[in-house]
Amino acid sequence: MKRFSIRLGLVLAVIIAAIVYCIPTFQPEIWPHTKINLGLDLQGGMHLVLEVNTDKVVESAIERYSQELRELAKKNQIQGIQVERPGPYRIGVKVQGKENVDKFKMLLEKELRDLRLSNRSEDSESYAVYLDLPDKESDHLKKLAVDQALETIRNRVDQFGVSEPDIRRQGDNRILIQLPGLQDTQRAKDLIGRTALLEFKLVDEAHDVNTALQGSMPPGSEVLYKIDEDRTTKRTSRTPFLLKKGTLLTGASLTDARVQLDSQYGEPYVSIEFDRKGARAFERVTGENVGKRLAIVLDNKVYSAPTIQEKIGGGKARITGRFTMEEARDLAIILRAGALPAPVTVLEERTVGPSLGADSIRQGMIAMAVGGALLLLFMALYYKLAGLLADFEVLLNIVLTAAGLAALGATLTLPGIAGTILSVGMALDNNILIYERIREELRLGKTPRGAVDAGFDRATLTILDANVTTLIAAAVLYQFGTGPVRGFAVTLSLGVVASIFTAVIVSRLVFDYILNTQKVKTISI
Repeated sequence: MKRFSIRLGLVLAVIIAAIVYCIPTFQPEIWPHTKINLGLDLQGGMHLVLEVNTDKVVESAIERYSQELRELAKKNQIQGIQVERPGPYRIGVKVQGKENVDKFKMLLEKELRDLRLSNRSEDSESYAVYLDLPDKESDHLKKLAVDQALETIRNRVDQFGVSEPDIRRQGDNRILIQLPGLQDTQRAKDLIGRTALLEFKLVDEAHDVNTALQGSMPPGSEVLYKIDEDRTTKRTSRTPFLLKKGTLLTGASLTDARVQLDSQYGEPYVSIEFDRKGARAFERVTGENVGKRLAIVLDNKVYSAPTIQEKIGGGKARITGRFTMEEARDLAIILRAGALPAPVTVLEERTVGPSLGADSIRQGMIAMAVGGALLLLFMALYYKLAGLLADFEVLLNIVLTAAGLAALGATLTLPGIAGTILSVGMALDNNILIYERIREELRLGKTPRGAVDAGFDRATLTILDANVTTLIAAAVLYQFGTGPVRGFAVTLSLGVVASIFTAVIVSRLVFDYILNTQKVKTISI
């Protein structure tokens, strides 16, 4: 009897816990706890597949090496050196003079060992070589770029406020993003896809911007535009700025970006703050360029170009640009999350409306209700009172599966509903195995107690074997499957565990209670 009480307490504890976890999904005002999250196919939202342009990462690395090479050559007083870019992934170097050649070779050996040398030609007075990155290093940079882009996008989406986003790597250079419940798709695309490379560049005031626009571009300069939109007429104006190509400071040292309101005009702007290293660099840049204009550039777009009045300490600055509050908030989000290491391209975009999701839920529930009703009716007619017990266990199985989804914070998808329906059928199969074994024992002339004991003992091992193999298959699906397949695997796994619990423990507990408290001569089975 003591063992029976322990089993009864265990079953009641599990049922109560399951009900507690299910309440927030249906009545959140009663118990505001974790509820079942609906997937993209059920509540609507946005599906994106992005491709990271990893070749740009290698190209940027080569550009940094070429700049570093020029600086090192100047520092080491190497004369007669020409550094060119014959291609996006190569650096061409020519050096004249034996002394300069020796210095350059020493520089390559000491400072630039990461670069690969190819197509070398040398004579007594000159040396020419092409430099590029080894294949292993290029592959490493590409993989690192995708990983960093994945983390940056995840940080942006988290700050955007989407519940239960699904963001994962797909293939070598693609990222899959699913944002359930999101309706403002264009804003999400703008937020996710922007590179958000913040740069501070000096305005080239020694040359005329109009002359540069006509084709006479000064060496070391470029033209970028400030784009303003009239909120009333929706017309845009483009103001050209002639800027020096050299970047004095980037947003890599940013620690914070917040939206604030201008006290004079009441317009929102983005206040940025640098770390110690960035603050020192910003103080040095402003101190060395007092009286000059410093352009704040984001993704090759000029936001403002104020004149530096004095050296600015403290590592704080502001980005203005006639923002709306939403634009300023989104800009602050992407600056806090960091810049993407490479541009991304939208390869696939799908938007699932909430009405389609509601239809999916309705049709899934109808399928579950019709199929479940037929099964419950069959069990009640064929196995009588024992069939009614099996019907109760099926309902309990659904409750336990829903509680598991809520407890794990899992997402219910349309394939997940299919997994639940499949687990309901498996739960009935477990009961059928037990009931058929009990029937066989009764036909052999055993007493109700003996038939129940033998039926459960002999069927339990078969049930465990069948369900464990299903759990192994579900684990493989979860490990190697994509989103919808993993949703199916999760609900199937929860349903299988719940079906074992209801068939082996709950059902046996009810039979034991009846046989222990009632003097039955026959079993309605």
